[in-house]
Amino acid sequence: MSVPVPVGIESRPDASPRPRALLWTSIGLLAVFVALALGVLAAPESPWTQGLDDAWRAAVGVGPDSWLPGFAPAQLFQHIGQLPGAVLMFVLLPLALVVLGRWRSALFVIAVQLAGPGLLSQLTKNLVDRPRPAEDPGLFGPLVQVDHGSFPSGHSVSMAALIITVLALIPASAVWARRGWIVLGALLAVGMVWQRTLINAHWFSDTCAGLIGGAAVALLLWWAFLPWLRRDQARRVWFLRRAKTGAVQA
Repeated sequence: MSVPVPVGIESRPDASPRPRALLWTSIGLLAVFVALALGVLAAPESPWTQGLDDAWRAAVGVGPDSWLPGFAPAQLFQHIGQLPGAVLMFVLLPLALVVLGRWRSALFVIAVQLAGPGLLSQLTKNLVDRPRPAEDPGLFGPLVQVDHGSFPSGHSVSMAALIITVLALIPASAVWARRGWIVLGALLAVGMVWQRTLINAHWFSDTCAGLIGGAAVALLLWWAFLPWLRRDQARRVWFLRRAKTGAVQA
C-alpha cells in the first residue's frame, strides 16, 4: 500500500531576512578596495605602499634558478588563477550543481566569476595600470608570462572569489564544515599571496588588494543571491528525494 507524501514536507527555505552584516561587510571591503586603487592610481610607478612592497619583494621574491616556483603547491596556486581554475568555476562546479538540481546556486557561482575575476579585476587593471615588478640589481622580474597591469592581482581576486563562493554553498546548518573551510580558505589566501610575490608577478599590496576586492564582490553577490541559495539548500538532492519516496511507497 502506497502512502502519499505531502508536497513540501521535507524542509522549507529559511524565510528570515538577509543579514545586513553581509551587505555592509561587502560594501566596506569594496570601499577599501577603491581607496587602495585610487592610492595607486595617484602614482602608479611608486604608490604609497612602495616601501612595503620593495621590502617584501626583496625578502620573498626569487630568481629563475630557484626550485620554489616549480614546487607543487606553488604550481597549484599558479593554475587556480589560469585556465584550470576558470574551467573549474565556470564549467565544472556550475555543471555539477545543475546536475544536483541546484541551478540557482550554479547561477550564483557564474555571477561571482563574471563580476570578480572578470569585471572587477580586468577593469581595475586597465584603469590603474600599475607596472609589474621589473628587473633590478639583485632582483628579478616576473618569472612567468604576464599581461599588463599589476594592480590588483587577478589570481588573488580569483582565490578570494573561490573561497567565498564555496563558503556560501555550504549550508548554515553545517557549522563545522563552514569552520573547516574558513581555516582552509585562510591558508589558501596566504598561499596565493606567497606564490604571486614569490615569482615577482605582483607587488605585495596588489595581492592584498586582490583578496579584498574578490571577497567584496563575492560577499555582495552572496547577499543578493541568498534567498535562492537558501531555496536550493532547503531541498534534498533529486536522487535522494526519489529514494525517500520509493522507500515510503514500499
